Amino acid sequence: MTTIADDTKRIATSGPEPEVAERARHRIARRLLPFLFLLYVIAFLDRMNVGAAALQMPHDLGFSEGVIGMGAGIFFLGYFLLEIPGALIVERWSARRWIARIMISWGIVTVFMAFIHTSRQFYVVRFLVGAAEAGFLPGVIVYLTHWFRYQDRAKAVAFFYAANPLSYVIGSPLAGLLLGLSWLGLRGWRWLFVIEGIPAIMVGAITIWYLTDWPEQAKWLPADEKAWITTELRREKEAKNRRRSYRVWEALRHRDVILLTGCYFCAMTGSYGIAFWLPTILKRLSGKSDLKVTLLAALPYIAAFVTQQVNGWHSDRTRERRWHAAIPVFVCGLALALAVVYRTNLAMSVAMFVVAGGAFYGFQPVFWAVPTLFLSESAAAASIGLINAVGNLGGFVGPMVIGYLANRTHSFSPGLLYLVASLFVSGGLMLAVGRQTAAQT
Repeated sequence: MTTIADDTKRIATSGPEPEVAERARHRIARRLLPFLFLLYVIAFLDRMNVGAAALQMPHDLGFSEGVIGMGAGIFFLGYFLLEIPGALIVERWSARRWIARIMISWGIVTVFMAFIHTSRQFYVVRFLVGAAEAGFLPGVIVYLTHWFRYQDRAKAVAFFYAANPLSYVIGSPLAGLLLGLSWLGLRGWRWLFVIEGIPAIMVGAITIWYLTDWPEQAKWLPADEKAWITTELRREKEAKNRRRSYRVWEALRHRDVILLTGCYFCAMTGSYGIAFWLPTILKRLSGKSDLKVTLLAALPYIAAFVTQQVNGWHSDRTRERRWHAAIPVFVCGLALALAVVYRTNLAMSVAMFVVAGGAFYGFQPVFWAVPTLFLSESAAAASIGLINAVGNLGGFVGPMVIGYLANRTHSFSPGLLYLVASLFVSGGLMLAVGRQTAAQT
C-alpha cells in the first residue's frame, strides 16, 4: 500500500520539461487564474459583507448579537445543500455555465439583503445567498484539475485563494466607506449590499464566454500546448486509476476523505468565527470609528496573502502536504489564544489577530491539493463537494457559537477559546490523513 507522500513523489517525478510545457503552463495560468481570482474576490465580498454591516444593522433593526450570529451562520445551511451536486455538475456538464449561474443568482440575492426589515427576512435572504453560491468553491477546485497538473496545483490554488484574504483587504476599507453613505433615505449598510451585489451579476455574464471548460476546447491555446497539457492530464488520470479507481460512494466513505472533512469543518469554524466577529471585537477593544475599525480588520489579511503564497510554493517544491497544512492551523490557534490572554492590550491583541489570520491562510491551498492526489473525475468532484459542504458548516457554527456565548457572558473570550480548540483539532486530523496506509506498508 502507498502513502500520501509516496503518491506525491510518484506523480511529480519527471525529467526536464520541454519548452512547450513552460509555454503552456504560463499561458494557461495567465488566461485563467486572474479571472478566477476576480470571481473569488467578489464572492467573498458578498459572503462576508454582513460582518461589516453588523456595525450598523443591529442598531437600525433591533437585532441582538445572537440574531446577527445566526444570520451570518445560516448562509452555510443553504450553501451545504447544493455543494456536492454543484461540484458534479462542473465535472460532468459545464464549469463556465454553472459558475456563471452561481454568480448571477448570488448577486441578485445579495441586493435583496438591502431591503430586509425583520430577523425572519434576514435569515431567509442569508439562506438564499448561501444556496445561490453553493458549488462555487468546489466547482473552481475541480475546474483547476482540468487545466493544472498535480505538481502545479497547490501554486494554482494558492493564487486563486489569494483572493480570499485580499477580498478582506479590499472589502474592509470599502465597507467602511460605504457605511458612511446615506442616499435616498437608505443607511450605509443597505447601500453596502446593493453596491457589492451588482458586480457579481455583471461578471457572471462575462464568465459564459470567457472561461473554457476543457483544454481541447481552447481556441486560445496553440495546438502543441493543447496536446501537451491534454497528454499530461491523461497520464495523471491513468496513474491514479492504476492504483485504484473509486466510485463516487466509495470515495465519500474513504477514510481520508472523512478525516479531511472533519479537518476542514474545524478549520472553517475557527476561520469564519474570527472573520465575521473581528470588526465587532476590534470596535469594542478600541472604540474607534467604523472606518478605522475596518482598516484594522484588514491587517490580518495582508499577512495572509504572503503566507498563502509562500506555503503553497514551498509545499509544491518539497512535495509535502500534511505538515504544510497542519502547522498553519496550529499557529493560528496559538495566536488566537494569546489574543484572548492579551485582550486588554489593543496593540498586542491586533498583533495576535494579524498572526492568526496570516497563519491560517497558508492552510487552504495545500489542503485542497490532497483530495485530488488519490481521487479523480467524479469521485474527486463529489469528495471535494462533500469536504467543502460539511466543512463550511463550520461557518455556521463558528459565528453562531461566538454570538451565543457573547450574549450569555457579555464577553468574546469564551467564544474565541472555543475557536482555539477547534483549530487544534483541525491540525490533529490533518496529520492523521494517510497514517493508516503508512502503517500498512
